[in-house]
Amino acid sequence: MTTDTVTPRVAIVTGGSGGIGRATAERLAADGMAVVVHYAGNEARATETVQAITDAGGQAIGARADVAEPSDVAAMFDTATDRFGGVDVVVNTAGIMLLSPLAELDLDDFDRMHRTNVRGTFVVSQEAAARLRDGGALINFSSSVVKLALPSYSAYAATKGAVDALTMILAKELRGRDITVNTVAPGPTATPLFLEGKPQQAIDQLASMPPLERLGQPDDIAELVAFLAAPGRWVNGQVLQTNGGVAA
Repeated sequence: MTTDTVTPRVAIVTGGSGGIGRATAERLAADGMAVVVHYAGNEARATETVQAITDAGGQAIGARADVAEPSDVAAMFDTATDRFGGVDVVVNTAGIMLLSPLAELDLDDFDRMHRTNVRGTFVVSQEAAARLRDGGALINFSSSVVKLALPSYSAYAATKGAVDALTMILAKELRGRDITVNTVAPGPTATPLFLEGKPQQAIDQLASMPPLERLGQPDDIAELVAFLAAPGRWVNGQVLQTNGGVAA
């Protein structure tokens, strides 16, 4: 078989324009996948990610969508199929984190997180269940804070606990499809989402929690996603704590 007849595996990465999403998109592209870089509003950052991938010799396009809107998500999958022939891997990194003690939380903030983190993951997972090709992988994103139970994270952790549950159930519902469904649950990771609004003292305290005594890096998380996306076929229906050894 000549190389020009080989069809690459195709990945959609939601939230693929920054942080863990960008690291994941670039890693999957480096592994030979064609990547659809999803973004919600920041087209410039998505364009930068696509450019970085293509400059490195990979294949990538950007796609705008509200992950909580079924029509938007269907259109994004259509774009992937029209451009690259199908979808093999879906990675749900899109998420919102707004922190507050439960008693003081603005319910509008809770609703915003629920819409993206829960409904968005659910809508993308529905489309993935219908569209992923045999041998495919759906990789959702939760958080180690679900088990760590840190103060001020109650609403965010609640949304991620929902992701854990739907992941484990969907893996069983796809019996016979040769499609794996897993969740990656990072610990403190040096991304804009994590660092924004935190004083240095709080960041240093969180960095000291793992036995490795550092924050995770986006590439650390992308490494696990890449394993689940291709060679990790016997890992299924799992929530994988990816936090450098932080104990709950």
